Amino acid sequence: MRGSAATIAFLLPMLLVFGLFSWWPIVRSVVMSMQQTNLVTPAEFVGPDNFRAVLADPLLSTAVQNTIWFAVLALVIGYPVPLMLAVVMSDVRRARGLYSLLAYLPVVIPPAVAVLLWRFFYDAEETGVFNTILGWFGLGPVPWLEDPSWAMPSLVIEATWAAAGGTVIIYLAALVSVPPELYDAAEVDGAGILRKVWHVTVPHLRGVMLITLILQVIGTAQVFLEPYLFTDGGPDNATLTVLLLVYDYAFANTTGGDYGKATALSLMLAATLALLSVAYFRLTRRWSE
Repeated sequence: MRGSAATIAFLLPMLLVFGLFSWWPIVRSVVMSMQQTNLVTPAEFVGPDNFRAVLADPLLSTAVQNTIWFAVLALVIGYPVPLMLAVVMSDVRRARGLYSLLAYLPVVIPPAVAVLLWRFFYDAEETGVFNTILGWFGLGPVPWLEDPSWAMPSLVIEATWAAAGGTVIIYLAALVSVPPELYDAAEVDGAGILRKVWHVTVPHLRGVMLITLILQVIGTAQVFLEPYLFTDGGPDNATLTVLLLVYDYAFANTTGGDYGKATALSLMLAATLALLSVAYFRLTRRWSE
């Protein structure tokens, strides 16, 4: 009994802090999602009306489609990049630490600084960095952030640059566990670099790749900084995402935001991602064994 009491006394502060900063906000969010409130005037209980209002909002379908499109582009463009960089860097015998530092450097650059840098790259005038490169090949300038067709891919490229470094480090750490003898055997069998990656590297990194995949899906579903800082959802709502719509509900109204609707949409997104994660791990459990 004394041991149990001591254990409870030892864990109680941590549990209180965890409950205060983790569980209480969740409970408060559920309550707020059923209220009409701007956090200034007294809250009014409206039940599920906020959820109905969100589902009836025509911008919701646009935001969901844009978020899915961002996630798809991020998987096509951004998911293979860290693995390829890690494979190349793992073969480097000298200055590997320097290359790892350079790969991770974009992660530590403040988003505001990254936006200023990439705005210069994406300048729609002929003097923009990317348009200057296109001009060398006789191609006209591209309105990267002003054209609805180009805006989302442009955001994905910047987001990949900003976030790939962390995944590169994870893959590099996982590649250490791959026995070098397997690469030697594959080389003796005449396997090239692509076959060695496919038949040796990928099977050994399968578990890590499955984890990074679901983390990327969750992260891209919650994309906010890029569309907010670069385009503010434009042009013509082409980069309006679900979290940006949450922000608009809460803060875009100058007379006071509707935090009830914002919280309702946040809970809907959280529930969707939770269900997706559970289904994903159940489907991939046998593959990662």
